[in-house]
Amino acid sequence: MKEIMPGITIDPGIRGGKPVLSGTRVPVDLILGKLAGGASYAEIKREYDLTQDQILAALRYAAQIASDEQVKAIL
Repeated sequence: MKEIMPGITIDPGIRGGKPVLSGTRVPVDLILGKLAGGASYAEIKREYDLTQDQILAALRYAAQIASDEQVKAIL
């Protein structure tokens, strides 16, 4: 298991190496999808037994990935 940023780990034996919230098997993309679909923090916390800090870790991870992305416009 390797922590790739605070609160986010990867392990080939857990979810095929997808980034998950540390100490869980909950994939980051699942949390992001729930938020994008309109779920509240309270709903996600209750459904997956998470803390607000864990949800925020997923958002920080997504923000980091988005900030590192490079897009080249082709006109």
